[in-house]
Amino acid sequence: MTSVQVGTGATPWAALDHAALGLPATTDLPSARALDALVHTAAGVGYLKWFEYQLAAAMHAELVEPFEDEDRRELDAFTRCAASIATTLSITPWAASTLLTDAVALRDRLPRVAQCLRDGVVTPHHIRTIVSRTELIDGQCYAALVDADIARALRKPGSWSPARMETMVDKMVHRRDPDAVRARREAAKKNREFTVDTGRDGMATATDTRPAEDVAALAAAVRRLAGQVCPQDTRSTAARASDAHYALVTQTEFGCDCDRPITDCRYKTVDLQKFAATAPRIVIHLVTDTTTLHGPVPAPEAERVCRSPQHLPQPNVTTSSSEPEADPTANPSGAELVAPKPIATESVARDRVAAEAVATESLTPHHTDTDTEGHDSHGFEEPVGLDYVDGVGFLPGIGIISGAHVRDLAADPRTVIRPLGDGTDTPLPATQPSDPYRPSAALDAYIRARDLFCTWPGCNRPARDADLDHITEYDHTHPERGGQTSATGLGAKCRFHHLLKTFGDFVDDQYPDPTDPSRLIRTVTIPDGRTVMGPAFTGHDVHPGLDAIVFGDPPKPPSTPAPTERQRPAPRTEQKHARRRQERNRNRLRNAMKHHPPDDTPPPF
Repeated sequence: MTSVQVGTGATPWAALDHAALGLPATTDLPSARALDALVHTAAGVGYLKWFEYQLAAAMHAELVEPFEDEDRRELDAFTRCAASIATTLSITPWAASTLLTDAVALRDRLPRVAQCLRDGVVTPHHIRTIVSRTELIDGQCYAALVDADIARALRKPGSWSPARMETMVDKMVHRRDPDAVRARREAAKKNREFTVDTGRDGMATATDTRPAEDVAALAAAVRRLAGQVCPQDTRSTAARASDAHYALVTQTEFGCDCDRPITDCRYKTVDLQKFAATAPRIVIHLVTDTTTLHGPVPAPEAERVCRSPQHLPQPNVTTSSSEPEADPTANPSGAELVAPKPIATESVARDRVAAEAVATESLTPHHTDTDTEGHDSHGFEEPVGLDYVDGVGFLPGIGIISGAHVRDLAADPRTVIRPLGDGTDTPLPATQPSDPYRPSAALDAYIRARDLFCTWPGCNRPARDADLDHITEYDHTHPERGGQTSATGLGAKCRFHHLLKTFGDFVDDQYPDPTDPSRLIRTVTIPDGRTVMGPAFTGHDVHPGLDAIVFGDPPKPPSTPAPTERQRPAPRTEQKHARRRQERNRNRLRNAMKHHPPDDTPPPF
């Protein structure tokens, strides 16, 4: 075994044996092998980052923990430890403090997430998101449950974008302690503020902290005004939005920045009063489960005890494993929790802003398995007040909001609640009656709620702003050959990835999961043949009621008369789509063989 020197005079990384590290001897590789090396390198970076956190946590245990309860010096033990790291690595004290804080959080609060980083399941740039968005659970008795929930989600096959990661973590945290979440929101509403920071080059930044629905409405108004320009406007999209926001606040003029005279560009000057008078009202789309509208639901019995490793085992108490495990879907009150159909309220166009909540019917509350395998100490088996768990809402462009926030919005007289389905097995129409190519309004809302964001791996664009793409290209000549408009056949893609799939050599696929037909498996095959899994976290994980919604089959196309003249066997576009369908079938077969290899052992005779 090769020994590696640690400290001053250590062997440079470039001099280490690349083969021992699993790296190729050279970087001059074909693209396919280069991608393989990139994947392996990314996993290695994750392991090195985990090792860095372990070292920082060890320093914290030696230099900070013995003094942290009584150290009242201005330059306390934590500051001195962070300064040692900052000086050695030539980084800022803030960066060193962040490294130390994240290391302690992964060690004490998120040990299972740390194992995911070690195993290459999650990349280092997601760790800061997870740590920062779980700070409020530090020291809480349900912290171990949240850690297990997040780690279980991370280990699901699939890809993660920053927005999906934030949505997943917020959902796990908001669900566990609805009372604390509501108290924090009330405190945050009282602490809303408007600040101005002076920057360089004569610029400054203004920050306005407002409730999420207010910001969503403001952003929609800014984008609408910023779009009142001709294609020859010289500003970037962000610069136009900044000018539009200033014009709305100060009621000054806004116009196109092109070089054409006013006689050739009708957007040269936009009358804000006329624009406001003729603009349609702004609608905010909020998706939630019907059970969330009626308040928290009883938590499973198995989740009402403290299993935090921070607590010492209770002495003289033995736990018997002969007792039956609590059914996570059981309702402790003895009655099945069936959500009644919400009553639609009239919409009041006050300030031209309306909030629309699309409620999905849910027959049972969402529960999460509480497996705590891997902890040495089970802690006190005592009630901790976690008698209820709450649902959440998803606000496109903002993210997860708490159940209490959802109910506050639902109580607003301007809100219109539109149930998606009636809570029964009655199929909803999948297409528009006059056009089998176009999805129905119900299917459109369902897919955007199901996908949350663009389904391309790593994309953050909300599904509400994306295109609905036929995964298998729609055959306008022979619709029965595939590409039908259905829940399985459609997916949300931002305009860029929609064009990349249509005109590039990327082939995507989407089909029901054999182990759970209500869920989908998504893949993207890049030009060199590598298949990448789609999102690991979707709207099904946020809104369990989506599983109960079903759609009918698309209508059969009318029979076409026989051609009267000789024609080509098929249009060129149809032949291209046929080749893609064949490639999807080959990819599915290859994936199935990879996960379930055939048994080649000879028979016993």
